[in-house]
Amino acid sequence: MAWIDVADINDIPLPGARVVKTPLGCIGLFRTGEAQVYAASNTCPHKGGPLSEGIVHGTSVTCPLHNMVFDLNTGLSKGADEGAIQTFPVRLDGTRLLLDSESINARSAA
Repeated sequence: MAWIDVADINDIPLPGARVVKTPLGCIGLFRTGEAQVYAASNTCPHKGGPLSEGIVHGTSVTCPLHNMVFDLNTGLSKGADEGAIQTFPVRLDGTRLLLDSESINARSAA
């Protein structure tokens, strides 16, 4: 994997989210624990809601527009709703958050 530095974990509230712009589009960085961050598409597939403006709880995020809930581990919606968001490999190096650039490039080429 080729990792790119995208943010400092301390710039994301706990719990909370921030957005980074990539060639694929906006990706949300969702902080769920002191040293736990997930990376996923920032756009809800239902009505295009900005997931980074939703509520981060446990390892899930709730869309601010229509309350769809997504599991940040799998990207799958929870409950009766159908849909999914893309997830991306992210890792912590000290306080820096790194995204897998190969994953972003592979998905944008598809």
